[in-house]
Amino acid sequence: MQKLNIAVVGAGIAGLTAVIALTRAGHTVQLFESAPQLGDVGAGITLAPNAMRGMDYIGVGDAIVETGMEPSTQTIDHWSGGNNLLTVDRSGTKQQYNAAYVYIHRADLHKILVAAAEKDGAQLHLGKHLKTIDSREGGATLYFADDTQYDADLVIGADGLKSATRQLFNPQPPHFTGHIAYRALAPASPAIQKLIDQPGMHIGPGKMVVRYPLRKGDILNLVFFIRQSGWEEDGWSIPADLDELKQHFDGWCPDIQTLLNEIKPGTVFKWAINAHKSLSDGWSKNDSVTLIGDAAHAMTPFMGQGAATGIEDAIMLARAIDDAGSMKEALERYEASRFERTSFIQQESNENADRLQGNEAEMYGLGNLRNEETLGLFHYDCVSEPV
Repeated sequence: MQKLNIAVVGAGIAGLTAVIALTRAGHTVQLFESAPQLGDVGAGITLAPNAMRGMDYIGVGDAIVETGMEPSTQTIDHWSGGNNLLTVDRSGTKQQYNAAYVYIHRADLHKILVAAAEKDGAQLHLGKHLKTIDSREGGATLYFADDTQYDADLVIGADGLKSATRQLFNPQPPHFTGHIAYRALAPASPAIQKLIDQPGMHIGPGKMVVRYPLRKGDILNLVFFIRQSGWEEDGWSIPADLDELKQHFDGWCPDIQTLLNEIKPGTVFKWAINAHKSLSDGWSKNDSVTLIGDAAHAMTPFMGQGAATGIEDAIMLARAIDDAGSMKEALERYEASRFERTSFIQQESNENADRLQGNEAEMYGLGNLRNEETLGLFHYDCVSEPV
């Protein structure tokens, strides 16, 4: 296809991946982000091999591996007894999947992606609140709250769960999934060194705790999941009370009590886990607007595949545009290649929450295990998969 003027809305992981892939393909790309500045938002993120293949494709994989951490094992432990239920060997990941498995701080990943996008010539515009899009065959016009506008051959909505771009599709609002998450950071200390050295999770009735190290083991990233109704506010920066969190996990094993006592004050935040139902008419409109990542298929985090599927979307979309003879063909091929996989992962992630937070945690792993690895999700290759 001819070289295009493309507008990407949203400077998250999926949006930046798309920007880099499309800029390297020779297109002119403008990236519009509503935030006034790019800050140290969020905490840890896991990039499984299927995500890392996309990162390798756009040339940032080595920087991510160098900055992040690769676990050799992961454990799943019992909530009250603390005993091990399952150990996953990650030591042969590169040999098995030809890609790494990496823990990295979101802010560190973001810096790597922004630097790559700017180096390749993409233009990043901050403080651009999208009001609406005039979508038509042959192009679209974006209208922003500061009374500016921009014309593009294609608009890619990568603006997350609360996507303004998605509003073109008359969607239902995001729905509450019944889960609340608390995130926190604990600085390295002798009290938790063994837990830094051994990442993993504790699972129990209606709750679970995930832990893994960041920044070469200087901090431990913690996420506490609770099945609970009555509070449905979504956001990365909603402060939470540490005592409230401790009450939720009263009676859990000594390791969890130690973690709670080592959390750095002021680093506890909570959010309600919301998700999207599928769009009945697809992800594209008038062959001039399409969606990727959470804007298309926001899902629960219980497969660790939210960011990965956004990365896959970005690479597959860029490949479709590069190979197709028209925008209509490119977007049809992109959606056809992605809809079934993302819908499957959405459903499996929901069901995995039930498996991980069941009432009989001691039975976990004794039957037919269904997780991201046994389901074959890591084998997916967005670089070579047909599109």
